[in-house]
Amino acid sequence: MRPALVLADEPSGNLDTQSADSVFDLLRSVNEASRTTFLIVTHDPRLAQRCDRIIELVDGNIVSDKPNPNVIRRSEYSTR
Repeated sequence: MRPALVLADEPSGNLDTQSADSVFDLLRSVNEASRTTFLIVTHDPRLAQRCDRIIELVDGNIVSDKPNPNVIRRSEYSTR
């Protein structure tokens, strides 16, 4: 269907690390192939560091909104 935007609330919240990485890899491949934007809500800093932009909220207020210049791709994550 190629939506312009997908909202994902804790897409890997109940998954083991390997399955969470696989899910994120799938999201990233759809993002790159279809230019679909994913708005991902997560408490997992590992997942956040693999995103292009990080917006941090505290008590419902935006405290930080910045591009992630150090996006970690899966191939790089295993070496860190």
